[in-house]
Amino acid sequence: MAEGVVYFVGAGPGDPNLITVKGKGLIERADVILYADSLVNPALCSWAKEGTEVQPSSRLTLEEIGRIMVSAARQGKLVVRLHSGDPSIYSAILEHMALLDRVGVRYAASLGVELTVPEVAQSLIISRIAGRTPVPEKESLEALASHGTTLALFLSVGQIDEVVQALAGGYPPETPVAVVYRASWPQERVIRGRLADIAQAVKESGINKQALILVGKALDREADFRSRLYDKAFSHQYRKAQE
Repeated sequence: MAEGVVYFVGAGPGDPNLITVKGKGLIERADVILYADSLVNPALCSWAKEGTEVQPSSRLTLEEIGRIMVSAARQGKLVVRLHSGDPSIYSAILEHMALLDRVGVRYAASLGVELTVPEVAQSLIISRIAGRTPVPEKESLEALASHGTTLALFLSVGQIDEVVQALAGGYPPETPVAVVYRASWPQERVIRGRLADIAQAVKESGINKQALILVGKALDREADFRSRLYDKAFSHQYRKAQE
């Protein structure tokens, strides 16, 4: 039996009609759906086929969620972990992916990171380098780099040398960087590196347009950061702390 796959799906802002087409299709095909019931519109789960196991997660710990995902995947099932909004922001998926990595279960994620990580980066800045169209002085890359948080740059890969130079005053040379060319297209390519060497890697790849640059410590896939949301020692409205 082929092992199944875990998909992290964002539910969007709330209206079921605003979920992505691919996300809806995965819900319709899923054998197991773990959904954040305290935040996700339950109407999305009505698309599940007959016989699908639909499990709310607000009362579960990370370990309990992990057991469900791993067990189902190892039985060859398609698993959907349904989060609110965009799962790359404030969703605690990093610890989910780290758990799956440890046991060797496959999941679908181009970068395998979360852009907002507790105690590391709780802000995401979206911007671009100045070009023929200028940016306000207070929004220069030098100014934005001073925050040291996760940075997403559009329309900038063609000026990668200038980008690196501008960011060097705010980010250490070892800061992780990912350049994603044509994200989600069949031609998608990902170039990984550090601020100190990413410019050379990008130039060697031949990529000079249609790419997103992501910068920040949150992109460190070797780090094992964990939120409190699914920590068994942390109490919240839906679950009491466990000893």
